[in-house]
Amino acid sequence: MDATLGEGGHSLAILEASNPTGRVLGLDLDPRSRDAAALRLESFGQRFVSAAGNYGDMVALAHSLGLNQVDGILMDLGFSSRQIGSPGYGLSFLNDEPLDMRYDPEALLTASDVVNNYSEQELARVIYEFGEETRSRQIARRIVGSRPVRSTTQLASLVASASGPRRGGRTHPATRTFQAIRIEVNDELVNLASGLEGALQLLNPSGRLAVISYHSLEDRVVKLFMQRQSALCICPPEVPICVCGHQPTLKLVHRRVIKPSAREIQENPRSRSAKLRVAYQL
Repeated sequence: MDATLGEGGHSLAILEASNPTGRVLGLDLDPRSRDAAALRLESFGQRFVSAAGNYGDMVALAHSLGLNQVDGILMDLGFSSRQIGSPGYGLSFLNDEPLDMRYDPEALLTASDVVNNYSEQELARVIYEFGEETRSRQIARRIVGSRPVRSTTQLASLVASASGPRRGGRTHPATRTFQAIRIEVNDELVNLASGLEGALQLLNPSGRLAVISYHSLEDRVVKLFMQRQSALCICPPEVPICVCGHQPTLKLVHRRVIKPSAREIQENPRSRSAKLRVAYQL
């Protein structure tokens, strides 16, 4: 299962590596991504199937297609390069677009709703919790005082003016705020937690779960989940003798997180923040 299908690059590699009988189910909320992947993978015929949804829906989607178990699940979190670089998504402040940020164009909540309708306190909370932005209150105050905010460039300009100059910053001052709003719009962390739990239900014994994350919030959720599911004991530290009776369901393939090499980053600069964690089902 490619739980974040995107353009189908990972699915292509899995299908090629699993010739001649391997099959892939690709999930994606974005119909534009599913169409692009279907065209790219057309030559594989019935070995590839796609479905509308995300990793939070993986169990229900798999069961609806008659799949009760799978041998591997890949989750490549966040947005694709095409989504951030293409018009119509409102994910980037490099292009002047309406505030949208939805992966699913039929979803009700948009970035405009968050920016223009949330209270100042609620907006500050979103920016702080999901963007880990220390200047969230100043940013929220500036946004609320400038409503209505209509476009990505207007929002980026407001955030930059509210957050002020930063020493040695390689990223735009609006990056964390845009991340926070995107996570809120797409409910990404809730779906991630559901997807990780769903993987335990779908994986065959020895089936592998591989998750690629791109920021600390995602990686923390994945790391803690895999640590807990692979632990022999989950008792609180103050309990001197194990009484939990916990049975591990996963075993870590690598003790440490896998990061891209210098060569990989040179070939694909957007991979520089990627972190890969892998475990298999016991």
